Amino acid sequence: MMGKKQSISSAELSGFCSQVALILSAGLPLYDGMETLAGAAKNSPVADLYEEASKVVNETGSLYQAMQADARWPKYLTEMVGVGEQTGQLEQVMNSLSEYYGREDRIRSAVVSAVTYPLVLGGMLVLIIGIMLWKVMPVFQRVLSGMGVTAGSGAGMMRVGSVIGWIVLVMVALVILAVMIVLIILQTPSRQKLLDWIQKCFPAIHRMSMNLSASRVASVLSMMFHSGFPTSEAFRILPTLLSNQEAADKVEDIRQKIDHGGALADAITEAGLFEDLHDRMIHMGVAAGKEDEVMGKLAEIYEEKVENGITSLVSIIEPTLIALLSIVIGAVLLAVMLPMAGILTTML
Repeated sequence: MMGKKQSISSAELSGFCSQVALILSAGLPLYDGMETLAGAAKNSPVADLYEEASKVVNETGSLYQAMQADARWPKYLTEMVGVGEQTGQLEQVMNSLSEYYGREDRIRSAVVSAVTYPLVLGGMLVLIIGIMLWKVMPVFQRVLSGMGVTAGSGAGMMRVGSVIGWIVLVMVALVILAVMIVLIILQTPSRQKLLDWIQKCFPAIHRMSMNLSASRVASVLSMMFHSGFPTSEAFRILPTLLSNQEAADKVEDIRQKIDHGGALADAITEAGLFEDLHDRMIHMGVAAGKEDEVMGKLAEIYEEKVENGITSLVSIIEPTLIALLSIVIGAVLLAVMLPMAGILTTML
């Protein structure tokens, strides 16, 4: 529909939902509010998106129809707005969606930070080692050659230092190249296959992916339960929002058990999507009629787990790269300084 026009970010979606909820809570007509939002967004990359939505709302009075007319609005957001309009709880739905997309934006920012920082540090590692091998080592080799060190242990140590430096340089460069290739593939249709392969190879990433899926499931269910959305329909929509196929299969298993008359809490427990303690929380929430509140709390818990997992991963990568940099630089310096120290000792 819109070709390759600018898509809307999670942060922008969160702000949009919050603003629509504010318009509704103030009792303003939705078409007036959308016109105001479109005017305020004139200088933004998605100005045309707001403008088109404002026109459709002004013509039809339906935000759901406005979103259906443009594929850049996420399908989940569009469907939830439709639910809100049908149930007369659009304000509550938009408030919940604002929290949901705010949570998505925080997780996305944490992931970007976790990838960017090691890449920058790795690039610095390559740059420093490269300068030492191409610029510094040749200078010391000429100095030592002028001092008579052309063979023997001194020259051998320098060759060892150079070899170590080149090996580390190539390894780090290959890792950075591999990461860049992965980031490119993630923008292609092969994204899901790559993600599945990464999760199989790295258990820590698999755990984070499952926690992220659990957070999204809990967040969406909290919103849908609060909006009075039918449980079976909620579980039909959920798999389309999950990038982890294992989690999507578990959600589908829950849906099938509910469709066959199974209890919600029992179906969730048997699927194993959440931890045992949190399964008990769900049982108590269902018994007390507080499913939406329990799910909202679980969404926060699993979001925190994801952020902690990312922080832990970065805390491992960062000192490892620094230690590697220190070892290589130390080895190169020793390869240069020890022969010079030996010669100076002989001269003295």
